[in-house]
Amino acid sequence: MNRAELASTSHLTFGRKCINLVNTVYNEGLLVEIHLDARDSAPVYVQIVRQVKRLLASGRLAAGDEMPSVRVLARQLLVNPNTVARAYRELEVLGVLESRQGSGTYVSGEGGRPGRRRKVMCLAAPADALLREARGLGVPLEEVREFLIERDAVLDADDERSA
Repeated sequence: MNRAELASTSHLTFGRKCINLVNTVYNEGLLVEIHLDARDSAPVYVQIVRQVKRLLASGRLAAGDEMPSVRVLARQLLVNPNTVARAYRELEVLGVLESRQGSGTYVSGEGGRPGRRRKVMCLAAPADALLREARGLGVPLEEVREFLIERDAVLDADDERSA
């Protein structure tokens, strides 16, 4: 298997009218996952863009890492190759990826630096969605803040138990 190809073992998770498609990407020995969520109102190409940005911000992808080809990623995610090509084009425009003629698509030198600002900006879309939902439900910002602090404590407790 090419080092940038996706594993052939992918699985669908069904539940609560939600379909998450999880695929494992082998990228020069790194194991990363791309999740497509049918509940997400964002187009699939936007979900791919967000996932790649998150992988960069988390340090799971780095400058110079080879990305799967458009065809390979499309086949593994069960989407049209044009969808993956559109995501890659957008990531190129953002300076995250670069195409090398005859060689493939790679994380650009600039795109691979997971600075604090980049990490925080990866939270913008989920934060916006949470705030929109809270406003729609009439939940004040202070209650949302308190809820997030409570959830953080729950996650900390879960992490301690699993460690």
